[in-house]
Amino acid sequence: MAQFSIEPAVAAEPIPRARRFRIPGETLAGYALVSPAVLYILVLVAYPFFLALYFSLSNVTVSGGFGGFVGIANYLRIIHDPVFIKGLENSLSFTFFAEIGKSVLGIGLAFLLLQSLRGKKLIRGLLMIPFTMPLPLALLGWKWMYDPQFSVINRVFGDMLHLMHQPYPVWLGDPVFSWFAILIVNIWRGFPFAAVIVLAGLISIPKDILDAARVDGAGFFRTWHFVIVPLIAPILFIGLIYDITFTLSDITIVAVLTQGGPNSATETLPMLAYQTGIAGGNLSTGAAEALILFPLLLAGLILFLRMLFRRAVEE
Repeated sequence: MAQFSIEPAVAAEPIPRARRFRIPGETLAGYALVSPAVLYILVLVAYPFFLALYFSLSNVTVSGGFGGFVGIANYLRIIHDPVFIKGLENSLSFTFFAEIGKSVLGIGLAFLLLQSLRGKKLIRGLLMIPFTMPLPLALLGWKWMYDPQFSVINRVFGDMLHLMHQPYPVWLGDPVFSWFAILIVNIWRGFPFAAVIVLAGLISIPKDILDAARVDGAGFFRTWHFVIVPLIAPILFIGLIYDITFTLSDITIVAVLTQGGPNSATETLPMLAYQTGIAGGNLSTGAAEALILFPLLLAGLILFLRMLFRRAVEE
């Protein structure tokens, strides 16, 4: 009869205390590399945000200092202010129509750059100039083009093409034309970014899939809706989130061209918050006007992320 012997299990060697808590070199290097970004977020994003939240719940002015906590009284007051309502409407309408314009021009430009063109690389570089050029410098050129006396827009469309008749529009002095003037500049600055985002997604799609859709008889719109968008949806959503945030919080275009006028026709929430909090010295009301955008952006972010998650689960 065979004999079986069971040897006792060898106890695991205890890890020395110094070895147990030692941080590997790669981990330490990772912390070192990410620390500048974390410091940047804490100093330039988190601290101003919580300071603005503190101001919006208090009574703080430049002349009087801290006057005690008031809760949501600042928010209740501004939502009944006609100037604030006008600024909110302008911000939302600017963002809505700007995103439509950027999407249409960006998609068209992306498909154009997919074609075989001479000097395509040079064209791609030139098209990024509006997005990379310092905005105040570009706005000086736009201010000259909108000038009532020396406007190149009035000269081209009026004197040369005869599509406008005198008296030519005062682009930055009329409530209707100033609204369109701001919108045009916003679209001009942002559509190259939209084109780059769409182009990056199109390049990542295998050519066989597009050829198969073409063989099956799918036109442009059906190919875009049923083939391209499902494949590049994450890229489109991330680009859209970034651009909506950038457009809603933009203040430079309005500040340089119209200062919110005429008659609050181009007043946006960032411009109104600056005029109230910085120029007017009412830090509490200015902070409340600026933070109204936060729940809007947070709701949009949650919506887009849920859509992305739902797509990932379905796939």
